Amino acid sequence: MPTSPIVQLLLLFGVAGVAFAAWKGGRAERIAAAVVAGNLVIGLLIQVFTPSLQGTFRFANDGLAALILLGVTVRYGAAWMGGIMLFYAAQFSLHSFYIVTGRSNREYLHALINNINFASIILCLVIGTAVAWRRRALATKATPRAAT
Repeated sequence: MPTSPIVQLLLLFGVAGVAFAAWKGGRAERIAAAVVAGNLVIGLLIQVFTPSLQGTFRFANDGLAALILLGVTVRYGAAWMGGIMLFYAAQFSLHSFYIVTGRSNREYLHALINNINFASIILCLVIGTAVAWRRRALATKATPRAAT
């Protein structure tokens, strides 16, 4: 389990963002929330059970999440999904760079980029959920109700 207060706050933000998307989001937001939640859980399990292979497994985990979200993006296409895909591409590139160069992923630059990417992914999900929620609210308000 992460001991850094920054990482703990990011995890809390991630869980809150996923919960918000699952609660108020449409179908696309809920699927994306499930993928991000799965990515988060698998990432924590990787950190606990396979710390020596953490770079490779996190690379595969983020790649799988990006691949699933690519399908969601193609199906439901929205600007926030494009943002998530760009941040997952940056995350994938980050892992690739550290694996290929053999550098330790325990340095400050890796942590900084990783945390910014994760926070941005969650922020895109929250913004997408808020937009979908607002659209549904406006559509409901615009539809006249039948008198009973």
